[in-house]
Amino acid sequence: MKRNVLLLVIVVLLAIIPLFIQKGAEFGGADGEAEAAIGEIDAEYEPWFDSLWEPPSGEIESLLFVLQAAIGAGFIGYFIGYMRGKHKEG
Repeated sequence: MKRNVLLLVIVVLLAIIPLFIQKGAEFGGADGEAEAAIGEIDAEYEPWFDSLWEPPSGEIESLLFVLQAAIGAGFIGYFIGYMRGKHKEG
């Protein structure tokens, strides 16, 4: 139990500390950085295809990203718990 609490505190600190160290910094995603790098390498580059659907706002896009991450984490947690229970059972 103590180990779980310690790990949770470490994860929270890893998420919060950068916000205080880099005051005023913009924490953008890798997609934007890649797009800028491609533009520097070849200014006339054209993407092969466009998105099928563009979210109406950045907040919706962030919500969908977080929802996808939560579903993935839930699946991984369920799978690990299931395998651990199966291991204890057998």
